[in-house]
Amino acid sequence: MKKKLASVSLLLLALTAGAQNMATTSAKPSVDQPEYNKWSIELNGGVNKPTRAMTAGYTTESLNFFHGDLGVRYMFNPKFGVKLDVGYDQFKEKKNTPDFESRYVRASFQGVVNVGRALNFETWTNTIGILAHGGFGVSQISTETGFGGQDYMAHGIAGITGQIKLSNRVALTGDLTGIVNGRQNWNFDGMGNTTTGSFDGVLLNASVGLTFYLGKNEKHADWVGEEDRIGELEKRVDLIETGLIDSDKDGVADLYDLEPNTIAGVAVNTKGQSIDTNQNGVPDELESYLDKTYEKKGSGTATNNTVEELINGGYVNVYFDFNSSKPTNASLSGVDFLVKYLKNNPGKSADIIGYADEIGKTSYNTELSRKRAEAVKKVAVNAGIDASRLNVIANGEDTSVNKNSKEARQIVRRVTFQVK
Repeated sequence: MKKKLASVSLLLLALTAGAQNMATTSAKPSVDQPEYNKWSIELNGGVNKPTRAMTAGYTTESLNFFHGDLGVRYMFNPKFGVKLDVGYDQFKEKKNTPDFESRYVRASFQGVVNVGRALNFETWTNTIGILAHGGFGVSQISTETGFGGQDYMAHGIAGITGQIKLSNRVALTGDLTGIVNGRQNWNFDGMGNTTTGSFDGVLLNASVGLTFYLGKNEKHADWVGEEDRIGELEKRVDLIETGLIDSDKDGVADLYDLEPNTIAGVAVNTKGQSIDTNQNGVPDELESYLDKTYEKKGSGTATNNTVEELINGGYVNVYFDFNSSKPTNASLSGVDFLVKYLKNNPGKSADIIGYADEIGKTSYNTELSRKRAEAVKKVAVNAGIDASRLNVIANGEDTSVNKNSKEARQIVRRVTFQVK
C-alpha cells in the first residue's frame, strides 16, 4: 500500500509539471463547439474535522488546522472531467485534553461534474460556478505518539466546490469534502484501535484556494456555456460569408482557395493553386516567360522590373518537407531564378525569407524558418552570388492558412525572396 501511495503521488507531480505543455491540446473546433482549455491546477488550504474514530478522551478543535491539497484536473468537455489530487491533514489535541499529534495523507482519483454548466448558470452569471467531485484513493495515518507507525487504508471521497472567476486564468474556490476510510485500523489520534476496521474513519475538510487554468485558448471548459456556442456559430457564418468572396477572380472562393492571390489570368486547379506541373514553385504560364527573360543578356529596365515584381510578389518560392531544412529537389529551380536575376543585376541584393507551418512550438518553428533561409542562401552562394548580397530573415510561423489542412501547411513551408 505504501508503494501505491508513493506512486500515485509521483504521478500527480508529473502531471502537474507536464500539464502546461499538454494544455495546448484543446477541443477540436466544430460548428457547434468553441475551442477551450481543458487543464487546470488546483491549490487549496483550510481546516479539517475527524468526526469518527477518535479514542475516548481524545479530541480536536471543532475547526482543526491544518488541511491542504494539490490537484490536476482535466475536463473532457464543459460538463464532465477527472482529477488526480493529493491531500494532507494534521491533527492535534484540543486544549485541556490529552496530547497527541498525527498526520493523514491521501492520493485520490475523482470524477468531476460541472454543475454550473449542467444547470446553465451562464444564463444569469458568468462568474459563479459549482463543481461536484467524487472518487476513490489510498491514504495513510502516521504518528510518532500512540502506535508510532503508519496505518494504510483505502478511502472514498466526495465534495462540492464553489467557484468565483477572477479572470480567464484564475478562479477563487471554496470546497467542502467528506472522506470515508475503509480498513482503517487505528483512530485518527493514533492512540487506539478502531472498533471494526471497515468504515470507521470519517473526515471532513473545508478549504479555500485558487484554480489556475492552463492553455492557449481564451476560456477554460469551466466557463464555456450556451452563449459561447451561439457566438461560435455566428463566427462560422461570418467566415462562410466572407469566404465566398473570390478575391483573385480565379473562379475559386477564398474559403476553398489555398492560393488567394493568384496572378490574374493564370490557370489554377480546383483548390485555387496555380498550375505548376514540375512543382518548382513557379506557375507554368510564368515559367516560360521567366526562362526567356533570363536567357537575354542586357534586358531592358521594364523587363527587369516585371521580373522583380514577380519575385517580390511571392511567385518564386522554394519548398520544404515537414520539419526539414533541406529544399525539395523540384523547387530548387526557384533558387536558380533568383541567382540568374542577381547575376544579370549586379547592383541588386535579396532578402531570403524563411517560413514554417504552425505545427509544433513557436520558438522551434522560428529557428526552423531561419535554417531554411540559411540553406537557400548556401545554395545561392555556391552558385556564385556573393554572400554580402544575401540577407537571411526568419519569419517563423505563417498563420495565413488553415493549420488543420495538410495541403495548406505544405505551401507555407517555404522560402520567399525580396529583391532590392
